[in-house]
Amino acid sequence: MADLVPVPGVMLERLGALGLDVAQILAHAGVSPAMLGPPRGHLTTAEFFALWQAIEALAGSRELGLRLGAEAMPQKFDIASLTALHSASVGEALAKLGKYKRLVCPEEVTVREVEGEARVRFHWLLAEGDPPRFLVDATFASVLAMLRRGANKPVTPLRVELTRRRADAALLTRHFGCAVQFDAPVDLLVLPAAALAEPFVTHNADLLALLLPGLDAELAAQDRRRTLADDVRLALCRRMCGERPSVDKVARDLRVSSRTLQRRLEEAGTSYQRLLDEVRDQAARRLLTRTDLDASQVAFLLGFEELNSFTRAFQHWAGTTPMRYRAQARVVSAGSACPRLW
Repeated sequence: MADLVPVPGVMLERLGALGLDVAQILAHAGVSPAMLGPPRGHLTTAEFFALWQAIEALAGSRELGLRLGAEAMPQKFDIASLTALHSASVGEALAKLGKYKRLVCPEEVTVREVEGEARVRFHWLLAEGDPPRFLVDATFASVLAMLRRGANKPVTPLRVELTRRRADAALLTRHFGCAVQFDAPVDLLVLPAAALAEPFVTHNADLLALLLPGLDAELAAQDRRRTLADDVRLALCRRMCGERPSVDKVARDLRVSSRTLQRRLEEAGTSYQRLLDEVRDQAARRLLTRTDLDASQVAFLLGFEELNSFTRAFQHWAGTTPMRYRAQARVVSAGSACPRLW
């Protein structure tokens, strides 16, 4: 999967219209203006995250991410959002968004129906850390605005779950119109499952018939380039929410037998346990750095039955204990928060 994220010119224009110094934002992010001009107009995931971190640092308003997402105009939508807007219903819109988002950037959108809830998750496939807070805000606000535009009526979430520590609670609650939960294992937009059946007034079957064959062909070509290890990592990430993701469960997700899965991973020069440790290591570092969950809660979310087992595993991965790692990460974060002097 190519690590390319499009940055539409309208986004920079919007920042300028809101009174921000775009040149200063780019300099803060370490992004050259030439990187955003034709013919490229793309950044890597790390560069894109740095851009959003710079926006947050220089915004002066905590609601900027929400505004950028909620005020996005349909004529500027990417192809995944365009197909979603012209779908027949909320559920079909989210399904199409999830299906075609990978053609736009290395991001996966999934929807899980659980106990009357539709849990929408956005996962950056090539990211080394969590997405910036303003990017999460903008993404959730944009999707919710698209669903409301399509349904031509309010679509209100049951709640929003955020991995960040508690901050801007009143602002977020007011914008989304629902409870906001912090220190969550993953960022989720949670809708009533019944909302999936809401019809779209923007449904355009003729446009979809024109667009989808080409998009499906490109998806098929992209899937042929993916590796089994990539698929296993994704399956593990989806299950990293309080259960031990056994090889049998992941094999079922990938529609192969556990024996076949392990044999093919061995042929590829890796193993299920190695990939599980890799995903758990990354998730543990993220949760310890970005949330206030204690070590036992982190251990539970990663599928460890005992805190001691998690502590031993983390010491093997990071060379230190979970709590010492958190303390060190906070010292580094405090140091990097100092203003740049230029």
